[in-house]
Amino acid sequence: MIAGPCVIESETMSLDVAGALKETCTRLRIDLIFKSSYLKANRSSVDSYTGPDVEEGLRILQKVRSQLGVPVLTDVHTPQEVAAASEAVDVLQIPAFLSRQTALLQEAARHSRFVNVKKGQFLAPRDLSRVVEKIRAVRSDCEIWLTERGTTFGYGDLVVDMRGFQIMRELPCTVVFDVTHSLQHPGVGGDRRFAGTLARAALAAGADGLFLETHPDPDRALSDPTTQLPLETVPAFLEEMLSWKELAGRWAGRAER
Repeated sequence: MIAGPCVIESETMSLDVAGALKETCTRLRIDLIFKSSYLKANRSSVDSYTGPDVEEGLRILQKVRSQLGVPVLTDVHTPQEVAAASEAVDVLQIPAFLSRQTALLQEAARHSRFVNVKKGQFLAPRDLSRVVEKIRAVRSDCEIWLTERGTTFGYGDLVVDMRGFQIMRELPCTVVFDVTHSLQHPGVGGDRRFAGTLARAALAAGADGLFLETHPDPDRALSDPTTQLPLETVPAFLEEMLSWKELAGRWAGRAER
């Protein structure tokens, strides 16, 4: 599981959320990668909170990693950010809107063995084969994760094509489902009611892991307040997803036989 607040709001909150997630994931035997952004470069309003400055944000992420002993992931937006970010975190993430940017993809691969690419809302799953080629052209041993986060459906909505999980796994890559960003109505808000529905479907369709954003008080979050999951609900959510993944695995095994 990749999880954490959408954007860094404070050092204290980052450590508290990471600590709570670590406790839950240790109990449930789930591999945790803590996620938070030091910069939200694509907010819809000029007045929206975009995070601390880069230096402060990376300092906080590095403290989460060293103090709690959990791997950390964050987004990078330009090739110039990559070197500094790679010193502070374990996994570099390419945002969906930047998922075709060759220079950014390749610079991330040069500096990190783990790169998570969010599938652009404008891309078909098969289009990610070119993204994978770009990364492997500069680093053949790079572990590439591809994250589904919904595809643009008309104006102000997203749809998740469950066929995409099989297509992306055939590349082959580790495939992750971004639960909370798939709940967005872009430019308007979102609806967290459907988090469980989509996550269950994605796990049944073959997703290897889940990405979700969580906050102690989502309604007061400085970014994505309508889609982040309340931190207190995450343990029960993950317990349900583990049971569902086990059940889906049994179904798949019977189908193969």
